[in-house]
Amino acid sequence: MMNTWGAKVISSPSELTEAGRAILAKNPDTTGSLGIAISEAIERAATRDDTNYALGSVLNHVKLHQTIIGMEAIKQMEKVGDMPDVVIAPFGGGSNFAGLAFPFLGLNLEKGSKIRCIASEPASCPKLTRGVFRYDFGDTVGMTPLLPMYTLGHNFVPAPIHAGGLRYHGAGVIVSQLLRDGLIEAVSHKNSEVFKAGVTFARAEGIIPAPEATHGIATVIEEANKCKEEGVSRTILFNLCGHGNFDMKAYEDYFEGRITDHELTTEEIEASLAELNTPEIPV
Repeated sequence: MMNTWGAKVISSPSELTEAGRAILAKNPDTTGSLGIAISEAIERAATRDDTNYALGSVLNHVKLHQTIIGMEAIKQMEKVGDMPDVVIAPFGGGSNFAGLAFPFLGLNLEKGSKIRCIASEPASCPKLTRGVFRYDFGDTVGMTPLLPMYTLGHNFVPAPIHAGGLRYHGAGVIVSQLLRDGLIEAVSHKNSEVFKAGVTFARAEGIIPAPEATHGIATVIEEANKCKEEGVSRTILFNLCGHGNFDMKAYEDYFEGRITDHELTTEEIEASLAELNTPEIPV
């Protein structure tokens, strides 16, 4: 679609930047990552007078900008005379989760509400659930300032899952601190599990969710089943952040049995973190 309307879309890593060329020289078969794409985008913007770059996630100002979603959600919940017990959103770098959850966290901090806020990430890229809290770069090459974040290491390249928006090595600064302080929760789901959840949702609601959104749905189903087991009723709010109408290849792969689960081993995580030159940040 972007090409149709005049843009030129280039796969990352590319031969157009020093960062891309260096990464391809080291690993010609790399599947890329958001961190690599960010490095290439920053380099292009920094070396061209006619180019600017705006990061779409991770940084604090982006997450705060997104909170209009949660502010509107609070108004909507008030109109129906209810408030969520649990707020859930998919997690890649943080803007999706922060946009919905932060205003509800505000109710917890300012008004004493007890709303659980859960970030849902892939088991193949578990920075919140299995990463470490360190200063790290927001991109692969190391062009950004060092950020205090939960990270798997900026050289980490996630498995090539269809949820491309969640293939990022680190977590945004504010979200990382909130998790460290115990104010939010994080869970991870396997690839096959989230597609099963997405199909369940589509058959119930008539909307095919984007692969990123299926992670939140998997967490919703998990929490709803807990309610059944405990014999309690809870209101669960989640962010259906996108439809999957452009992701039919992903669902085709699921139905054809080509979706694979890749859960990182401890050794893989330790090897990636060993390349970091920054110490863990003490509590």
